[in-house]
Amino acid sequence: MIHKYFFLCLWIWFSHGVIGDTDEVKSVTEGDSVSLNTGVSEVQRNDHILWMFNINNSDTRIAEIHKQVIDMYDSNKIFGDRLQMDSRTGSLIIRNIRTEHSGLYKLQIIKAGVTYKSFSVAVYAPLPIPVINRDTSNCSSSSSKRSSVSRCVLLCSVLNVSHVTLSWYKGNSLLSSISVSDLSISLSLPLEVEYQENNTYSCVINNPISNQTQHSINITQLCHTCPELIQQSQSVVLLVIVIVLIMVVVGGFIYLYHKKCKQARSQVQTCEEEVLYAETRFCARSVHSTKPNEGHHIIYSSVNTK
Repeated sequence: MIHKYFFLCLWIWFSHGVIGDTDEVKSVTEGDSVSLNTGVSEVQRNDHILWMFNINNSDTRIAEIHKQVIDMYDSNKIFGDRLQMDSRTGSLIIRNIRTEHSGLYKLQIIKAGVTYKSFSVAVYAPLPIPVINRDTSNCSSSSSKRSSVSRCVLLCSVLNVSHVTLSWYKGNSLLSSISVSDLSISLSLPLEVEYQENNTYSCVINNPISNQTQHSINITQLCHTCPELIQQSQSVVLLVIVIVLIMVVVGGFIYLYHKKCKQARSQVQTCEEEVLYAETRFCARSVHSTKPNEGHHIIYSSVNTK
């Protein structure tokens, strides 16, 4: 009991900065594994190693090894099953570290004397790739009527980032940048460019350990994505489609009309060729009555047809 009380007093003394050592800084990406080394080659039976994590300016015990017995306290409330203590060296291992595990880790080693160490761990979320779009709120030409140069504004944006810097580059030259330290906010950085430029622009997001870059290759295409330009283009396409349909319909009617007329003329010609004309011949014959009292008889002549 006395030993525990003495140990606690030493720790309070250390935590208030009376005794201190140079901090070791570690910067990692979320999801990495981090090892905080004690520098002890092998823990002896009487060695005492304690790890604490500073939460809301209050030090909380997270792991301890004493008389070669490991006690993890309630570290699972903070780290889940990510925290592990090496029984041979007393080093602390954090697997699949999260951003909420950023902070100050304090170490006390009682081994033929007292040694103190502190580790500042910064955990950064993976960086998204920036997105470059046309600023549709500024679609009209920013140039005056006296200027013949048309310009547009591009926006480079990222979502849910913290402790990053967002920058525009023209080739290798930095044009503008903006930094943020708040948690989970969205950033947008505008850039005004000319419509017909051939220069290469890129937007870069970076933190102390990594970066992501998005290149803007086709300035002309990006600068022609305004709603009114899209609507105008759609109207032209629709008009062309309507004209083509009308031409197809009219052409179809003309074709059918000429086809019917051709068929009608063909039928009339066929009928004329099939008409047969008849030629009649009348032959007069003298009829002598052998019987004067009998009436005249009508004799019909034959009709020849050709």
